[in-house]
Amino acid sequence: RETVGTLGGAALGGLVGAQFGGGSGRAITTAVGIMGGALIGRGIGQELDRADRARHAQTFHNALEHNRSGSMQRWQNPNNRTQGYVVPQRTYQTSSGGYCREYQTSISVGGQTQNGYGTACRKPDGSWEIQG
Repeated sequence: RETVGTLGGAALGGLVGAQFGGGSGRAITTAVGIMGGALIGRGIGQELDRADRARHAQTFHNALEHNRSGSMQRWQNPNNRTQGYVVPQRTYQTSSGGYCREYQTSISVGGQTQNGYGTACRKPDGSWEIQG
């Protein structure tokens, strides 16, 4: 969870940082965004407890399996106010016949929110595997 949070935060921070500055200044703001995002994402990853990870995983599976594209499914832990959501996006079939879905997700821990975007594909056992 810590690694996922760090990498997700770094990616998002890099995207935000790239929107500012010009020339070599853009490279600097991108690098600062990557470092800042990685630190925030790592902190969020460290704070998710086992119950929160289980809630997120179950919501992720249910949303990808049952929700229409664009339909949000939320989860929250009333004990610590940790919460998140998953929104399945485009569904498509691969050349080998498998199904994949793009998704958007968000997790908020201790007032810090981390958003993510990606693709997950259904494995033969029915579970969903994040790609890349």
